[in-house]
Amino acid sequence: MSLISVVVTLIVVGILLWLVNSFIPMAASIKQILNIVVIVAVILWLFNVFGLGGVAPRVS
Repeated sequence: MSLISVVVTLIVVGILLWLVNSFIPMAASIKQILNIVVIVAVILWLFNVFGLGGVAPRVS
């Protein structure tokens, strides 16, 4: 996966998370849990993309 694809994906995920946090009414604790889950998922995905984690097999 190219670096441009990674950056575009991160921007899209960030915008989607901001939209959910800004425009969907929910309790603050649920927002915090959602943010943590998304951040952990993105970090694991980045580790997988760059081959640092070995968390899941690489898909080419």
